[in-house]
Amino acid sequence: MNYEMGSSADGDRSSSGDSSNHVLDIYPLSCYYFGSKDPLLLKEETLADRILRMKSNYSRYGSRTCVVAVILVELFKHPHLLLLQVKNSFFKLPGGRLRPGESEINGLKRKLSRKLSVNEDGDGSDWEVGECLGMWWRPDFETLLYPYLPPNVKNPKECTKLFLVKLPPSRKFIVPKNLKLLAIPLCQLHENDKTYGPIIAGIPQLLSKFSFNIIDS
Repeated sequence: MNYEMGSSADGDRSSSGDSSNHVLDIYPLSCYYFGSKDPLLLKEETLADRILRMKSNYSRYGSRTCVVAVILVELFKHPHLLLLQVKNSFFKLPGGRLRPGESEINGLKRKLSRKLSVNEDGDGSDWEVGECLGMWWRPDFETLLYPYLPPNVKNPKECTKLFLVKLPPSRKFIVPKNLKLLAIPLCQLHENDKTYGPIIAGIPQLLSKFSFNIIDS
């Protein structure tokens, strides 16, 4: 079952959990407030258009890096992952592409502020970005990504890095009106590539090294 949050009308890396024994604190979904803001401008493009855009950007800037956030909450005593749903169809992790010369941590904070905060022009200091959980590579301009870099690929076109982002005991999530923020149980994501794609479906395995400390509200 998916859980959609209702909406109202209206540069330094920090520690995430206890790194010595991999205990991760997570808070109940009820600790957080969810509202809405003006829609984001989303590109309307075909796959062919997207590949042309990627080729153009690659010729100008080289290989691109995308950074995305793994954010957890608790519901029914089970960890849930926060995902954005676009156009009531596909799912994505909050985040996006880095600007040329932008650091991974600052870039992810900027993207999270843009998509999940009231003040999207802030410095992102209220986001606690932790360790990199995994990396996926796009060897060429096709749509497939791999959780490793094939040895024969010298110039990958894209790298997507997944970072753990630890939530405080409470905060406001303010989401663009043309996106939905959903809480999906980890048990539903596991190996469910058909619905969520390989990156999201692989997150429960990436998180298997953690013990979850559910903190009652």
